[in-house]
Amino acid sequence: MSVVKNVNCENCSSRSKGIFCELENSAIKEVSKNKVMNIYKKGHTIFHQGNPPFGLYCVNSGKIKISKIGNDGKESIIRIASEGDVLGHRSLFSDELYNATATILEDAAVCFIDRKFIYKAIQTHPAIAIQLIQKLSKEMGAAESMTASLSQKNVRERLAELFLMLKQSYGIKEQNRTRLDIKLTRDELAAMIGTASETVIRFISEFKDEGILEQEGKVIFIKDEEKLIEFANIQF
Repeated sequence: MSVVKNVNCENCSSRSKGIFCELENSAIKEVSKNKVMNIYKKGHTIFHQGNPPFGLYCVNSGKIKISKIGNDGKESIIRIASEGDVLGHRSLFSDELYNATATILEDAAVCFIDRKFIYKAIQTHPAIAIQLIQKLSKEMGAAESMTASLSQKNVRERLAELFLMLKQSYGIKEQNRTRLDIKLTRDELAAMIGTASETVIRFISEFKDEGILEQEGKVIFIKDEEKLIEFANIQF
């Protein structure tokens, strides 16, 4: 991990997606003075499940998995964070230990803001609180959808739904197919839908045989979205 000190929030490429998007430049400059940007390599852990929170993390770039280890020792991936997202906010404001671990999936730049300043900033600028509430609400909605999917759908349906979710967040249209701009291992895909990696491998092969997915190296392309929606058993 390396530290970058002189990166201004005013020029942040993810500012429009973050919790400080509504602040005026004078307030943004104050945030810049009270944060430190860290550069993380793939595989590095930002914080661990069970540790106390000391501040808030804002993602400038890269992708980070938020995962939880159950009593059986198995990993469950709760969500994938990317630019504009915040990390550690739930534990920080509930004054609880981290209930999950944040691990770098792709090289990332992440800013840290300590507890005292973020509390002060929220009191001074209610717009920050509103943005945080919106992000928490979206996360709760996604968690509720995932819980319903895990309890009501079979593995093939859950995997198809996961690819549709990844398309929505990381899909890049390329001619007659969509490239998923995120690289997840079979184990990570399995941890997101509560199954074994062998099962994920089998169903991905089926999706390829059906002409739904294509793969070049580690990059996955969605070829037939309508068929994927049918496999996911999504009702509109």
